Amino acid sequence: MESKRQHQYSRQIQKDLGDIFQRDTRHFFLDNLVSIMGVETAPDLSIAKIYFSVFPVQNGAKVLENLNDKKSEVRWRLGKRIGKSIRKIPELAFFIDDTAEEASRMDQIINHLNIPPEKT
Repeated sequence: MESKRQHQYSRQIQKDLGDIFQRDTRHFFLDNLVSIMGVETAPDLSIAKIYFSVFPVQNGAKVLENLNDKKSEVRWRLGKRIGKSIRKIPELAFFIDDTAEEASRMDQIINHLNIPPEKT
């Protein structure tokens, strides 16, 4: 469970990364629509796990690869925003959040089940 400090820190990172990414989507996301779904930080605040979703979904791997290539630039930009309020800028780890895709897949499976009506 996240501490109050971790939660506040995660929310601030999510907000700041959202601002950074919104300014230069082509550079980071290769013209794909991306949403930051959440941020989790380690208890010592040294690592931030960033979960994002990509549309169209099939471009997720390319976007993840591009973000990992530009990770030091993203961290530098984040540091310029939060550097005065925190001693050490966390290492960033990016992950594709496929929760929505998985939920959609489960809905399709459930909708295609052949369930006979209940006998009365």
